[in-house]
Amino acid sequence: MTQSKPKRNSVSVSKRICFTAVFAALTCACTFVAVPLPIGYFNLGDIFVLLSAWLLPAFLGGLAAGLGAAIADLIMGYALYAPATFLIKFAVGLAAFYLYRVFKKLISKNPLDFLPRAFASILAEAVMVLGYFFFESVCLGYGLGAAASLIGNTLQAVCGVIGSVAIVSALYPIPSVRNLFRF
Repeated sequence: MTQSKPKRNSVSVSKRICFTAVFAALTCACTFVAVPLPIGYFNLGDIFVLLSAWLLPAFLGGLAAGLGAAIADLIMGYALYAPATFLIKFAVGLAAFYLYRVFKKLISKNPLDFLPRAFASILAEAVMVLGYFFFESVCLGYGLGAAASLIGNTLQAVCGVIGSVAIVSALYPIPSVRNLFRF
């Protein structure tokens, strides 16, 4: 009986599970790292939400983003937000993955790889800003009071976009890194 050769780009289930767990843990841990801004602060969690979307398969990237951020909410005492955070960050991860693919087809030159990621992350982070606004205004009943969170969430989004695009632009050209995440 002959064994079939594994596909060139095949990845073991254990590797997928491990990378998903690592990115969920990084998302959770980095949510605790607060960086002060002139108006409020941002945390590093959204950087890893976007990185998990680009470095993992679509569903697993969204799962890592949603789980990591929701677990951080639970640990920090925001249990009321945890289900919404899971859904919103999962949606951000999926959006970042698929939008990057669309923009990459439009801008296929490798030196400009940061542009599809930037466009995708801006639109994906808009999902986050609008998702939390909807949750707070409709589900929690804050009404227009939820508008106050738009500024903070938008700053969070901008910092997440800049940080994630900078990190992936620096690391992804390295062949060993790029090949490590070939799913």
